[in-house]
Amino acid sequence: QVQLVESGGGLVQAGGSLRLSCAASGRSSYAMGWFRQAPGKEREFLGGVSWSGGSTVYADSVKGRFTISRDNAKNTMHLQMNSLKPEDTAVYYCAAKATGYSIGTRAGAYDYWGQGTQVTVSS
Repeated sequence: QVQLVESGGGLVQAGGSLRLSCAASGRSSYAMGWFRQAPGKEREFLGGVSWSGGSTVYADSVKGRFTISRDNAKNTMHLQMNSLKPEDTAVYYCAAKATGYSIGTRAGAYDYWGQGTQVTVSS
């Protein structure tokens, strides 16, 4: 089992930045990812990082604005979000795969999920 806990969400003005963290405990996980879900919308893949941290994948909607990093020594993953827009408002989730080194882009590819952290971007 892997337990994931997100932190760092909050209220920020448009154009601002936030850094989310995901602390993992339990057995080692493989690839990890960030998703978000806005009210009335499906859960959206934002990006993922390989086990080593050497490979990342991003959704077009956040490419160039969001950056994922991973520190296996501290069992943490981060999502640096810059140039935030009101449409980035959502609950943000981190996720981890139980097996497999490839970065999944579908929610179904991930086995473990955090409880989510709210990000609100005001205009």
